[in-house]
Amino acid sequence: MLEQFKVQINDEVRVDESKLRDLVSSLFVKAGLSKDDADLGADVLVTADIRGVDTHGVSNMLRTYMDYFSKGIINPDPKTVITRETPSTANIDGDRGLGIITTPKAMELAIEKAKNVGMGVVTIHNSRHYGMASYYTLMAVEHNMIGMSMTSCPPQVLPTFGSEPLLGTNPIALAAPAATEAPFVFDAAMSAVAANKLGLARRNGTKLLGGWVADKNGVPIMNEVDPPVPEYEHYNAQGGATSHLLPLGGTREIGSHKGYGMMCVVDILSGILTGGGYGMNPGRPNFGHYVAAYNIEAFMDTNEFKETMDEWINMLKTSKPAKGHSRVLYPGQAEAEVAEDRLNNGIPLHNEVVEWFESACKEHGIPFELV
Repeated sequence: MLEQFKVQINDEVRVDESKLRDLVSSLFVKAGLSKDDADLGADVLVTADIRGVDTHGVSNMLRTYMDYFSKGIINPDPKTVITRETPSTANIDGDRGLGIITTPKAMELAIEKAKNVGMGVVTIHNSRHYGMASYYTLMAVEHNMIGMSMTSCPPQVLPTFGSEPLLGTNPIALAAPAATEAPFVFDAAMSAVAANKLGLARRNGTKLLGGWVADKNGVPIMNEVDPPVPEYEHYNAQGGATSHLLPLGGTREIGSHKGYGMMCVVDILSGILTGGGYGMNPGRPNFGHYVAAYNIEAFMDTNEFKETMDEWINMLKTSKPAKGHSRVLYPGQAEAEVAEDRLNNGIPLHNEVVEWFESACKEHGIPFELV
């Protein structure tokens, strides 16, 4: 992540990942999840923190999920149903379940279909937030498959030339295995900056760069600006927001139409195609998810693919860096390096987040064993 989104050293508390998993799981159980689902949800969140994707880890998402459970926005015990199915595809009614619980199960189904017929695509409608997109793609990598996932989110982003947020940040992720190198993992929002990064910037007291947000009239703000007010992150698409997120690219001159177009692609594949509508309709919060698994062996020899991936990755890694930079990274490399550090030295949480955990544990009668 960029420096303004990282926890500052003076504010950080390093916590053990196993203790964090146990605590998150315990809170989920208090919210009404089964122990198995609570452990699964904890794994999705903590894996995001281990890989350095703090925007989708416990710091930002857990308190939001707990709040939504208490308000009945998320169903803690969803009865998911396959509403349509073929040998290679399926569509699932998520029954308002939390996406970090329902989507791993959908990817397991996609992987099974890929084993049988070469590829599997599974969509989910009537669902909720699904966390770090690359979690599901990495599930496929563990089976020597290429994984892909995306989610149609509630509206937070302006279309190019627009002043009304009509599209979600709509992230796309793809992961592919290699022989000896860490997997290739691309995971990015199609907005200029992920909405969850605003919370990190506010917590760290840092500013947003120019080209990330527009003012309330849709005019891109090209100078540094304070992050929008907290209400902005809660799907405040109809007034009240002082600024709005811009598509990837920021302005038309530097490519915002590409980010806008990709957000539309995600709305089609993981929103409209699921039968659940798109982020803006019918109601908020409305999420639709798409996961796919591609069995490499159905296309070519798996070992040859992975060895070629190594060659290709090393071509990128050993290429000449630009002035002022020490090396060229490939997607997934930084996350793999961060994971090694955090597994050995603990996950850095902002002290405000640790204080929230302590308060939440007291509220729910859970022993606070994190630090």
